Amino acid sequence: MLVVMFIAVFAVCLALAIFRASLLSWLLAAVVLEFFVASESRISAETLQVFHILLAVLVALVGISPLRRALISRPILHAFRLRLPPTSVTEQEALDAGTIWWERGLFKGHPEWDQLLHSPQSTLIDAEQSFLDQETEQLCAMIDDWGDTHIRHDLSPEVWRFIREHRFFGLSIPKEYGGLGFSVQAHSAVIAKLASRSTSVAVTVMVPNALGPAELLLHYGTPQQREKYLPRLAQGLEIPCFALTGPWAGSDAASISDAGVVCRGCFGGEENVLGIRLNWEKRYITLAPVATLLGLVFKLHDPEHLLGEDEYLGITLALIPRDTLGVEIGRRHNPLDAAFMNGPTSGRDVFIPLDHVIGGVERVGQGWRMLMECLAAGRAISLPASAAGGMKLLARTSSAYARVRQQFKQPIGRFEGVEALLARIAGHTYLVDAARRLTASALDMGEKPSVISAIIKYHATELGRVVVNDAMDIHGGKGICLGPNNYLGRLHQQIPIGITVEGANILTRSLMIFGQGVLRSHPYLHQEIAATRETDPQQALRDFDAALFGHCSFAMSNAARTLLFGLTAGRGLPTPPGRETRRYFQQLTRFAAAFALMTDVVLALFGGQLRRHEGISARLADVLSQLYLAAAVLKRFEDDGRPAEDQPVLDWAMQDALFHIQQALDGVLHNLPRPLGWAARSLVFPLGRRFALPPDALVHQVAELMMQPGPARDRLTAGIYLASDEGDAVGALEQALLSTLRCEPLQHRLDAAFHADKLGAANEIERIREAQRIGLIDADEASQLERDHALRRKVIMVDDF
Repeated sequence: MLVVMFIAVFAVCLALAIFRASLLSWLLAAVVLEFFVASESRISAETLQVFHILLAVLVALVGISPLRRALISRPILHAFRLRLPPTSVTEQEALDAGTIWWERGLFKGHPEWDQLLHSPQSTLIDAEQSFLDQETEQLCAMIDDWGDTHIRHDLSPEVWRFIREHRFFGLSIPKEYGGLGFSVQAHSAVIAKLASRSTSVAVTVMVPNALGPAELLLHYGTPQQREKYLPRLAQGLEIPCFALTGPWAGSDAASISDAGVVCRGCFGGEENVLGIRLNWEKRYITLAPVATLLGLVFKLHDPEHLLGEDEYLGITLALIPRDTLGVEIGRRHNPLDAAFMNGPTSGRDVFIPLDHVIGGVERVGQGWRMLMECLAAGRAISLPASAAGGMKLLARTSSAYARVRQQFKQPIGRFEGVEALLARIAGHTYLVDAARRLTASALDMGEKPSVISAIIKYHATELGRVVVNDAMDIHGGKGICLGPNNYLGRLHQQIPIGITVEGANILTRSLMIFGQGVLRSHPYLHQEIAATRETDPQQALRDFDAALFGHCSFAMSNAARTLLFGLTAGRGLPTPPGRETRRYFQQLTRFAAAFALMTDVVLALFGGQLRRHEGISARLADVLSQLYLAAAVLKRFEDDGRPAEDQPVLDWAMQDALFHIQQALDGVLHNLPRPLGWAARSLVFPLGRRFALPPDALVHQVAELMMQPGPARDRLTAGIYLASDEGDAVGALEQALLSTLRCEPLQHRLDAAFHADKLGAANEIERIREAQRIGLIDADEASQLERDHALRRKVIMVDDF
């Protein structure tokens, strides 16, 4: 009986999926149920008659629109309004910020693979590539990160001068205003390369090009403001900072206490100027100690009604020159010994005219929306780029060190524990850079995908933390002793900075990614909420009824698809061409359907109280994130031409992502009420959980790939700064790797002779000279071995003072 009813429900779901909750669909569903119930011989005639009556009532209720609206939709609409939590203006502006892009298909349970694969590839024009190869390379060569962070606590004057003269502060400012006018892809590539050399320099360059005065002026400034400030910002004649965070407003930035009052005052020698008197206290403001132009966020009040009837005008943004009377600026914070400038700023009774408001009087009170719109895009550029650049450096150096450094007479990279770390470094680096490239392409197409920007900011910085910890474990004592030759220590020390800024990662995962995503991207939820706000009762009922039953049909469709795909493991689903990736596309489609189903389950269960169930929201955010990141991996593999050498890294990244999707879904199911959790689990995992972490054989394959110079390793770490000079710590490590591989046959010859008692010297240098004396190696080979010994010694040594 249970099997029959299960099949019956499944057939009903398929019927509704095809006919979308019309009267015809419900009649078809009734026929299906009738067939299966009638086929059960143990049901009595009386029971069957009752079933027919109930079925007829159900079909009439849901299939006849006026009846359905009156008896079902109206009371549900009333209950929906009661359960819907109130939304503040700032919350709504944050939710509405940005655009919806490819993630919409994930909430539908139907990933748009053609849209993804046909999006533009990540390429640079000649001028952008030249800047990356010339000016950015030169800047990297000038950097002395140890001197910046340990001695000067500032960038060198030469580096500051070079940044200004070559317009690094104008990467995103259009050429018409004297900037470089680069694409987002180029902007991201420059930051990634700088980050592979110095976090301090990368942050100094990326902040003026991200969320700040220049970006806000480009989108919202008046023509006069653009003409006045953008050329000076591009040339580095003005150093900007952007002051949002204060002592009482961190992640809850909308709760700022900084305030301005519209009034008349004295400015520039003129009396009775209509303007704003400001008081503020800000902290954690990057570039504030050296800034000449302050972008300020504050709440504006108009008690005398000089601008209109409203007394509170809302959050507003203004530009304030540093030399304005009452501005206090110049003290510093010390963010984990990074050398970039960061500090507090405050102002007391600072008077500015109204034309200092970004966008002029017309933009008064629109500051929060302006900020959220810019953040929707800006968050996807700088921090993911800096994380990717650092991770590539860690992948390059850790793999080389693991091959060069020997213990117990073999490279440490051949120990399975180290192999696991090397594979994880490679897989995470491949994934994060793939997401960086894909997201930058979306931004270059004009998208401002707020949900995706939160995903990539969170995961790039979090996986960066995993990778730097793994790299430290591989390097051991080499990593923990700070000094000019330590290329890991500052990255390890400063990774929490990116995790903290532009939305703390804890809140990004538990509140923003899924919470904002479901409200913006769900195919029916937005319509249902909009219907509750419709003032015409009849129109509200019609809109809600259409959305509600469309939603029901959609949920039933996904339930059926989730079960079917779970039973078949996604086999048979149409995929883009490519044997290497076919199963991965199918498995992601399967999990997208399960994600869409579980989204509706938790919406039905928790409603407007979902925001209080942060653990559930965070796990669904993990599913959504891993679906996007895995899709980016597949996109990258396709764009790169499906290179066979990259297949092991692709496999590791995809298997890791699929495992974590499975675990996150299991976590959601585990925390649902038991009957509902059991029912949902039978749909999502009808055959149990089948995915595991990448196997040891694949881990070994990836680790070996990383420890050998070749196209796969070069592609994985492309775009970072690599010095050819052996005086540079990373340059010496690269030369040591090549030397180690070149001298390996000679080392084997010497080791065999030593074990055969033909060589007696225990010291490596003496053994080389002894081998030359007895004719085992010639003079050139002895020279190669001595140089190899010197290089290996150089890269394993640490600084002392």
